[in-house]
Amino acid sequence: MKTIAIIGGGVTGVTTAYALAKRGFAVTLLERHRYAAMETSYANGGQLSASNAEVWNHRANIGKALQWMLRSDAPLLVHPHPTWHKLSWFAEFVSAMPNYHRNTIALARMAVAARDHLFQWADDEGIEFDLQRRGILHIHRDRAEFEHAVAVTKLLERGGVPRRAVTPEEMRAIEPALRGACYAGHYTESDSSGDIHKFTTGLALAAQRHGAQLRYQQQVVQLNAGAGGVDVTVLHGDSADTSRYDAVVVCAGTASRDLAAQLGDSVNVYPVKGYSVTVHLEDAASRAAAPSVSLVDDTVKLVCSRLGQDRLRVAGTAEFHGHNRDIRADRIAPLTDWVQHNFPDVSTRSITPWAGLRPMMPDLLPRVGPGKAPGVFYNTGHGHLGWTLSAATADMVASAISSSWEAVRQRTANPLKMA
Repeated sequence: MKTIAIIGGGVTGVTTAYALAKRGFAVTLLERHRYAAMETSYANGGQLSASNAEVWNHRANIGKALQWMLRSDAPLLVHPHPTWHKLSWFAEFVSAMPNYHRNTIALARMAVAARDHLFQWADDEGIEFDLQRRGILHIHRDRAEFEHAVAVTKLLERGGVPRRAVTPEEMRAIEPALRGACYAGHYTESDSSGDIHKFTTGLALAAQRHGAQLRYQQQVVQLNAGAGGVDVTVLHGDSADTSRYDAVVVCAGTASRDLAAQLGDSVNVYPVKGYSVTVHLEDAASRAAAPSVSLVDDTVKLVCSRLGQDRLRVAGTAEFHGHNRDIRADRIAPLTDWVQHNFPDVSTRSITPWAGLRPMMPDLLPRVGPGKAPGVFYNTGHGHLGWTLSAATADMVASAISSSWEAVRQRTANPLKMA
């Protein structure tokens, strides 16, 4: 049986392990933390959002980034300290701008494909993750913002994501708890929300039931690919061990760039920090006043999802500051202020702040597929749509591995025919 190492126990690593284990491969997942889903898959905005498939490579975002550089609470904050990684990433980001339309459509199609897999897997394995299939409502505060969204809607529809424009009156019919002024909105009925941490930990247990080995507290420090397979060296406690696998799939989030370099590949993932607060709805008034429909406020780039009866997750912002994981008060404050402004009867007395690093490629498309060396594959760089895309990219990379080994088997079985 072919052996495969999956590096990374976030949502992309776990979905990849599950997809491969279901196909009958001998899968070993290596995760540096004590549990699965402890980094970017821990407390994100909670949205399964094909309606957020618009890539960021748009000239308007360049202007906003420059305009906001001196605001510590800006939705998009680029720290001016230059590094080669940051400069090379932004150079590739700009060069991808001509592909804005094509890449947005491609992400939308991928997000639609992911839905069926994810919901089917959750149903098959009995995973409870506070799923709300009530759609996502986008809020636009002015006409210019709305008109840009109309143009984005046309691209999303080409990718198989229907969404409709709604008036302020229709918005409040969809989500009666919404307060504050707005110009108009868009509503995507097919989108949904839930708890990524619950889903990922549940699917990790399911992968284990299907035969996958889950090895935690395993820090991968070295990869060497050769004709006989891929050697993976891990640190566990004070010891280092090296094991050989027939193949490896790098699903290591923001660590993927350095690991790929060891394998001779360029995977220019940049860590784009996002923040969230989980508002604990401890009283009946807060539970009644909190929204049930998942929301996106396009002006301040925040998302909001109801997780069960007693939690409200608000997340957003994008901060370019390398691998810095600090939780800054001036970046958290706009999230709680947003709740107080739009849902004034929700108490923000009890909140849990969090920050995570999105692994983002310059063109916003994930890197999925083989590397240069035999037996090396990637499933990483999903950026702001990690959970939304994960089930589709896991199936894609599992299919690629199956196809590559089937081709090898056929060449070995029929050498004269292949010659």
